[in-house]
Amino acid sequence: MVLQAVRNTFRLGLKAIANVSIAGYEHVPQEGAAIMVMNHLGRLDAMLAVGLSERDDIILMIADKYNDHPLWSRLGNSLDAIWLNRDEADFQSLREVLKRLKAGGILGIAPEGTRSTSEALAPGKPGAAYLAARSGVPILPVGVHGTEDRVVSDRLHHLQRLDIQINIGEPFTLPPIPRGDRDAFLAQGTDEIMCRIAALLPPVYRGVYAEHPRLFELLQAAETEDQPPAS
Repeated sequence: MVLQAVRNTFRLGLKAIANVSIAGYEHVPQEGAAIMVMNHLGRLDAMLAVGLSERDDIILMIADKYNDHPLWSRLGNSLDAIWLNRDEADFQSLREVLKRLKAGGILGIAPEGTRSTSEALAPGKPGAAYLAARSGVPILPVGVHGTEDRVVSDRLHHLQRLDIQINIGEPFTLPPIPRGDRDAFLAQGTDEIMCRIAALLPPVYRGVYAEHPRLFELLQAAETEDQPPAS
């Protein structure tokens, strides 16, 4: 009930201030476990994942620094969010996430861990790759732009509507974590996740992954798929 009330309120507010375009929504499963990984440009991003989803079993992770905030603390607890300590390996929170994924929930997570100060992709952290490899559930890459705090503030200050674009890519999976060289595996998995997100963003937002060889492979594959068959 609380989730639906928050969702309805957010949708009404968003409709009043923004034009939102979504591509690839058909990739979002209506049931069953999944991990949505997205870039993080501004404060609106987290609410977009909640407000635009139709599922009631969404798994929310919120930095525990907000647990002291009167509004966010109450909202997070009402939505049964998982409070995450970003300053150290929070295995207790990760175990709870894995438990909910096993039960069929859908997780929304920003691998960068915090909002990008450059307004482009920053290096991803291994948490998302770890959860994906441990759970084996599908990963849905999501690229969002138009939610930068600076842009939102400036447009609303001048009474201009926001233009938000959300691109959702095809799901993919990571193999299980091997016994040896776990750090290298998680680094490679993180690069795969971040490059999949980068491929859904305009070049200006690709940040530290703009020249990554894996991104070039993904972009080339996408161009090949869009070409008409040879006659």
